[in-house]
Amino acid sequence: MSKFTPLSTFSLAGRPVRRIGYGAMQLAGPGVFGPPKDRDAALAVLREAVASGVNHIDTSDFYGPHITNQLIREALHPYPDDLLIVTKVGAVRGEGGSWLAAIEPEDIERGVRDNLRNLGVDALDIVNFRSMGSIHAPSEGSIAKQVAALAELQRQGLVRHIGLSNVTSKQVAEAQSIVEIVCVQNQYNLVQRDDDALLDELAGKGIAYVPFFPLGGFTPIQSSVLSKVAQTIDATPMQLALAWLLHRAPNILLIPGTSSLGHLRENMQAGQISLSQEVLAELDAIA
Repeated sequence: MSKFTPLSTFSLAGRPVRRIGYGAMQLAGPGVFGPPKDRDAALAVLREAVASGVNHIDTSDFYGPHITNQLIREALHPYPDDLLIVTKVGAVRGEGGSWLAAIEPEDIERGVRDNLRNLGVDALDIVNFRSMGSIHAPSEGSIAKQVAALAELQRQGLVRHIGLSNVTSKQVAEAQSIVEIVCVQNQYNLVQRDDDALLDELAGKGIAYVPFFPLGGFTPIQSSVLSKVAQTIDATPMQLALAWLLHRAPNILLIPGTSSLGHLRENMQAGQISLSQEVLAELDAIA
């Protein structure tokens, strides 16, 4: 594999972060609920991610709930100076692991304080308001109340920077009229590209775009073309899907999640894959 030479970092909240980070969601139990099957293995993944150069970790206190933040604290606290931990609020877990919206100002504050406590910090680097929308896709509607609640917590010093998740272009504009938005986290990958226009809009503004489910999420990407092309460049299909995202736009920051050391190592290697124009054209045709 040849080295991938475009920008290896992108500015997030004024700090250079490496474009392949780590998403902690899969460290919780099945359905992102309850403890991991192997706690020691989960801690090992977190430690190796940071040792491998990851300085951007995505999490939330509703993963588990509380589980992933507690694991991050146990594995990494006191945190390296260059580590940026991004969390999110806007949901809670119900009985049996259901996902429930928690979007009133008091919910937002409770979520921030839960994250502070379980991560063991006095202020959160970045908090994304996660609009529930239609769960994995956004839907229109004002988010001003929720963003204003986060902006107030920012004024209190509990939150340093604010981002958004599962939102539309109109919602981004509404939020920007209230407070600076440093990142947007929406579903986007090789076969799910509804956000093409928003991604390009944010790239023009220098705002980070962080795709969730970059490998398809609970239903991993499957494509005969992807598998064929991956074989020709001596990569796995998932490595190729991540490499395509890195080539798609310079403001994309990846947070692939895994509870496996082997998969973590594979994901990190995706940053070294350079794609020719011919390969990009083949992959662009998959949609």
